[in-house]
Amino acid sequence: MSKKVLIMSASTGGGHNRAARAIKEELSNKIIDGSPIECEIIDSLKLVNSTMDKIISRGYEKSAIYTPKAYGSVYRLSETSLASKNEFKDNPITSFMAKKFRHLLDKSKPDLIIGTHPFPMIALSTLKKNANTYKNHENSLLHDALHKYYSNLSVPPLITVLTDYTTHSTWIQNEIDYYIAGHEYVKELLIYEGVDSEKVKTFGIPVEKSFLSNRDRETVLSEFNLDPNKFTVLLMGGSFGAGNIKETLEELLNIDRDFQVIVITGRNESLKEKLQKKFETHKESIDKKILVLGFTNKMNDLLASVDVLVSKPGGLTTTESLLKDLPMIIPYYIPGQEEENLDFLTNCGAALKPTKKFTLTVLLKVLIDNPSRLNMLKNNIKSIKKFDSAQNIANLVEEILLNT
Repeated sequence: MSKKVLIMSASTGGGHNRAARAIKEELSNKIIDGSPIECEIIDSLKLVNSTMDKIISRGYEKSAIYTPKAYGSVYRLSETSLASKNEFKDNPITSFMAKKFRHLLDKSKPDLIIGTHPFPMIALSTLKKNANTYKNHENSLLHDALHKYYSNLSVPPLITVLTDYTTHSTWIQNEIDYYIAGHEYVKELLIYEGVDSEKVKTFGIPVEKSFLSNRDRETVLSEFNLDPNKFTVLLMGGSFGAGNIKETLEELLNIDRDFQVIVITGRNESLKEKLQKKFETHKESIDKKILVLGFTNKMNDLLASVDVLVSKPGGLTTTESLLKDLPMIIPYYIPGQEEENLDFLTNCGAALKPTKKFTLTVLLKVLIDNPSRLNMLKNNIKSIKKFDSAQNIANLVEEILLNT
């Protein structure tokens, strides 16, 4: 009988789903006892129910666009009080999720579960913890209270894949068997939070294989009617087009250097229209070539064909830039994980952060005038990026399945 792996993702931004797809791609090539591993990605928010899915994923989208400060304080609240050291696992939403996950386990009977988002792993850890408590109190009153959910329950090995270059206490549960971290710095953070170092593998954040190959700069920029020999800045704000793109673009247009700009607005159609209108009406006063793109499937080629990325530091954006040796300037971020991704990048010398004095204008002028500064950032990136993350995760899964 073939082995079965569930990958629990969640639609809150692009990174969790992309990581899940990358892992599935590698796992599907594995054969155990003559059968390929069966692998299914489940959007855990939709599993719990559509109302909750809307609350969480739309809440994230809205907070990312309108209230980054509020999102940051929610993140910090859960970091300190709500979620501190596993208490988060005992709230009503978690028990509600645990019921749904019990049904999923009974129906799917997976041999192993991977999570690219903390919510499902909290629910599964709750189940695992309570199933163990149930077994250890065979004859007590607790036994009767738990009977409904935890009798004959077996939760398979659990692997958590952290999709940012930082930790958050919601990721950390005693019942997790392995953590996949993006870098040695993140491993240290997990150990500091009490995770056994044996459980942490620093494989990097997984990205699909197709992402690792791209066409050359000349072909790509020429296709977009841009000059391949000119310094090129890519401006974007994540899969929701969040971040202060309009003001940042204003600043870029006022820099007295000769370069071209590609702006990606993602799924934010109204932003795309506003920007295009603006360029139409101010054509004469703009001395730079500007290309505005909405959602595009050419990210792979574009990231490999520009000189600098100006963006917010989502986990996936960050990983993809690192894989393409692309330096980042980060003028905006959502407080919380993204702020900590920024700390990671600046500590590694892989990105620049504008401040009141050292503005985007100042930083960019220096990079344009001194190619050696740009190369220094690129060399720092080369020293921290991780290849073969998804492959290494698939190998670890194979090893676990062969030994269980």
